[in-house]
Amino acid sequence: MTIRSADPELDAWACAQIYAPYVTDTVVSFELDPPPAPEMAQRIGDAIEWLVAIRGDQVIGYAYAVQHRQRAAYRFACDVSVYVDRGAHRGGIGSELYRQLFARLEKRNYRTLCAGITMPNDASEGLHTALGFTRVGVYHQIGWKFEAWHDTLWMQKHIGGAGPPAGEPG
Repeated sequence: MTIRSADPELDAWACAQIYAPYVTDTVVSFELDPPPAPEMAQRIGDAIEWLVAIRGDQVIGYAYAVQHRQRAAYRFACDVSVYVDRGAHRGGIGSELYRQLFARLEKRNYRTLCAGITMPNDASEGLHTALGFTRVGVYHQIGWKFEAWHDTLWMQKHIGGAGPPAGEPG
């Protein structure tokens, strides 16, 4: 397996295919309709970082970071997500994607990583806990999907030390 930066033109279709079942079949994503490849290409281009895992010539997973909020004081914080093709779960792909993503974010001077997880999702919570995230709160009945309310657990991880930042992120 290799991990590299995503290319919007080369990887959007594969990322859209991996993501679609999370949208249509689960509450992992609160989207109701899977984004088509052109929208996924836009998302890849807009992300702070977007990595893909490749096995052979196939994208089998991806992880990305986007700005946590738009207010200036949040500029050192990102929301992170990882998605792995259903046929490749439990192979360490998500963990490795995240490790490489976090290393890149730390080099770019980001300090706080946030992850929103629809509850219950023991696998995702376990992955994030294993990688050093801690629980910080729950949004109760925040998402309505499949004719039911769903809660979102928020977890965060600090990277790059606790002192003042060395410079602006980017």
